[in-house]
Amino acid sequence: MAKKSELPLTKVQQPSANSLSPSETLSTDGKSLDLPQVEPYRPRRELRDLLPWLPGFLKVGRRFLTNPLSVTGLTLIAFFAFVAIAAPWLAPPPPGSNDNLEIPQDFNFTVAFPQPPNDAAWQIFPPDWNLHPLGTTGNNQYDLYYGVVWGTRTAFTVGLVVIGVSLLIGLFIGSIAGFLGGLIDEVLMRIVDIFLIFPFLVAAVVLTVVLSSFPYIPIFGYHLVLHGVWVVVLAIALVNWTTYARLVRGDLLSAKEKEYVQAARAVGASGTRIIVRHLLPNTIYPVLVYASLDFGSQVLTVAALSFLGLGAPLGYADWGQLINNAQSWIIHGGGTQYWYVLVVPAVAISLFILGFNLIGDAVRDIFDPHLRGRGAR
Repeated sequence: MAKKSELPLTKVQQPSANSLSPSETLSTDGKSLDLPQVEPYRPRRELRDLLPWLPGFLKVGRRFLTNPLSVTGLTLIAFFAFVAIAAPWLAPPPPGSNDNLEIPQDFNFTVAFPQPPNDAAWQIFPPDWNLHPLGTTGNNQYDLYYGVVWGTRTAFTVGLVVIGVSLLIGLFIGSIAGFLGGLIDEVLMRIVDIFLIFPFLVAAVVLTVVLSSFPYIPIFGYHLVLHGVWVVVLAIALVNWTTYARLVRGDLLSAKEKEYVQAARAVGASGTRIIVRHLLPNTIYPVLVYASLDFGSQVLTVAALSFLGLGAPLGYADWGQLINNAQSWIIHGGGTQYWYVLVVPAVAISLFILGFNLIGDAVRDIFDPHLRGRGAR
């Protein structure tokens, strides 16, 4: 009995309407059917698809605005920000002034004693600094109101520059040390340890004296001329970056072993791309929390060096310089007669630093899951 020949079976795939273009036709039993025009399906894109970070940002923002610490800190910082922005309106510079940060003097007084606050100056707002609404300070009769108002701009400027330079240097060195590891990590961390051997304030004072001796600092072929408070700012930034470098390095050492980093390496991403696009965005939060806490501390450090005579020159709108100018009058009159020369700038410094410290504490409480969980209980 002859065997039936086994033929291979092939599956005939019928074309579907989705696989044809709108101009094609589908043939069935020799008859042609014209297909209707079908628009391609486009999924609806919502706002969270366009801005994937927005829900998390709004959630953190709600926590931030409902935290009493952050609300108090934001109120203080908003007040000082308003004073800094509106300084030309609150205390207009005298005509012909070359530098708005130079505190004007009143040469109409024949006595060399500070003048008390003038209540009549507060009958209008903003008060006229020529009437000395907060009094004068020093033998040279510098107006306290003008110095405190324009000193707010100095505080914001020196804080942003110190934190910005420290953060950039710390991110660069910490990222290289944490990502590459090995000998490079050892060398960079030993350099950090050398900086940390010296007390922070002592190192800042020494660097300030050294930098003040140079007429200019050569940087990439340019001559950077520094004087006054900017010498102190650069000296502090050159000492302050070490903490940021250690924070970034520690976070990168643990983050670089996670799955998303291994996946980026597997697809051939370069080391720079992995650091910038994957590691830093996922490890930057502790550094930002520390930066918010460090902002007020560095403003206080600049004020301390100005008080010691190493920062802003006499007559410059800087809160530390105002306190330095008042030190000879603290003892006179039993410490109470000329109280305003010390209390006015000291209160400004205290409230400014308190605002940033409260914001830093609130950010830490929001982002730290242990503290957030403990608060929930």
